[in-house]
Amino acid sequence: MKKLVIIPTYNEKENIGRIIPAVMDLAEPFDVLVVDDSSPDGTGDIVRNLMMQYPGRLHLLERKSKDGLGMAYIAGFRRALDDGYEYICEMDADFSHNPADLPRLYEACKKADMAVGSRYSTGVNVVNWPMSRVLLSYFASKYVRFILRLPVHDTTAGFVCFHRRVLENIGLDRIQQKGYGFQVEMKFRAYRKRFRIVEVPIIFTDRTRGESKMNGGIIKEAVFGVLDLRLKDWLNKL
Repeated sequence: MKKLVIIPTYNEKENIGRIIPAVMDLAEPFDVLVVDDSSPDGTGDIVRNLMMQYPGRLHLLERKSKDGLGMAYIAGFRRALDDGYEYICEMDADFSHNPADLPRLYEACKKADMAVGSRYSTGVNVVNWPMSRVLLSYFASKYVRFILRLPVHDTTAGFVCFHRRVLENIGLDRIQQKGYGFQVEMKFRAYRKRFRIVEVPIIFTDRTRGESKMNGGIIKEAVFGVLDLRLKDWLNKL
């Protein structure tokens, strides 16, 4: 069963050269697709050099513009579907998602349709975040669960494994959220299509290298994007 890990990047030169070998060295084989938004720091060049070390398993998709995490993932999803992958995972480049958890996500997804690496399904499993950000993330997920009636504890999680049938049927061309709200929209669309979503407890560790991409605009989009999803669902326009 062909399995792919999609890693979106923008200025991740401090992490990309470490995260790729960490995935490639797993006993369970995964291919890797890096979707790079023309990082000026040379992230793409590092990936190109590593491609010689992992021929046929490491791929690079370079986009000309930086227009949001969601659009980067959608470009990666389309490439994965075109290339015949059956299981497609998404994860960050900064080691906040532990590559060693990928096999657990894959095994869970084989028994469902979508597996979410969850920070909150068994309490709060977050390391090195300030309390203000823990509370923001935790209650954001509670807010999404309440508004959308979405039975997922970690609604904003970005560590996910999909079976290809999910990506083929949720309407990638209709996804509107570009930032972290994209993660909510993907889960909600899968839920409304009656795909089975399971959560796999993980420990999330904040990045130690590079800069976070979180900002106020992303948070605002996520908050109001949830209300937009609810309204469109009511109007049967999702």
